[in-house]
Amino acid sequence: MPEPDANRHPIRIGAAFWVQRTDWPSLREAVETAEAGGADDLWIDDHLLCDEGDADDPKLEGWSTLAAVAAVTTRARLGLLVGANTFRNPGLTAKLATTVDQISGGRAILGIGGGWFEDEHRAFGLDFGSGFGERLDRLGEAVDIIRRLLDGERVTHAGAFYRLDEALAAPRPIQPHLPILVGGSGPQKTLRIVARHADLWNGYGSPESLSASDQILRERCLEVGRDEAKIERTVNLNVVVRTTRAEAERVWQPYVITHQPRKDENRLAIGGPVPEVAATLADYSRVGFRHPILIFRSPWDLETIASLGAIREAIADAVA
Repeated sequence: MPEPDANRHPIRIGAAFWVQRTDWPSLREAVETAEAGGADDLWIDDHLLCDEGDADDPKLEGWSTLAAVAAVTTRARLGLLVGANTFRNPGLTAKLATTVDQISGGRAILGIGGGWFEDEHRAFGLDFGSGFGERLDRLGEAVDIIRRLLDGERVTHAGAFYRLDEALAAPRPIQPHLPILVGGSGPQKTLRIVARHADLWNGYGSPESLSASDQILRERCLEVGRDEAKIERTVNLNVVVRTTRAEAERVWQPYVITHQPRKDENRLAIGGPVPEVAATLADYSRVGFRHPILIFRSPWDLETIASLGAIREAIADAVA
């Protein structure tokens, strides 16, 4: 378990919206409820087809949805969880992020990962590459380019996967350093990309499994001379706030039936009243993951969404 660190990140809490089988009016209500309820950040997923259940069901596009969220909120940070690098050239990704940062008044986080859903690449004629390793090689090259563009550099680049000629992302982001979040826990490639470039890292799993991955990340940071404490750890979780665990499970089951999450994502990780939810989330904070991101699917669970700030404060009390 990581040693306590006086410079560790504060406890934050996020709300992630998987934007399938929904519409803009109900999503707008949900993100506004989340911000009013105390969410520190709001996240949108990034797929071109439904990645849960029937692929032909409606799915909103990530960056355009995020721009709409930016325009109707005022405080919470905003990002994709996570953007598929395979969908877009890194120059375009940098431009999208700077535009959302401008729209939001400096609240954007650039979330990105290697991409995994082959069906949507085939359907839309996008290059899926020869395998996961190649996609991660692409991601590593892309994130380096994106960082340079976000920092105001005029980029000429001829690499294994990308070519840019005098590219410039103007206007600059409002933030002097627009943060990058990288998702995934692969020890050989993904965590090296996190160590080199990420301001936030997004993982999934139990406190024990995440602690093991975190130790590998610390080793990768040592390899590249990066201070691991500069990287904020985030974790995705299915959570339902209700008066009892049994009631939370009853609320959760229709989401499983409607959305059919993948096998490793169909379990209600935490359910019950706010103090019990916070006590379990505190176990993640104690191994360094002080930024839980709660996942929501339509119809949006406004009761849990409205409780986000209360959960964060209860976590802070539990780990104080």
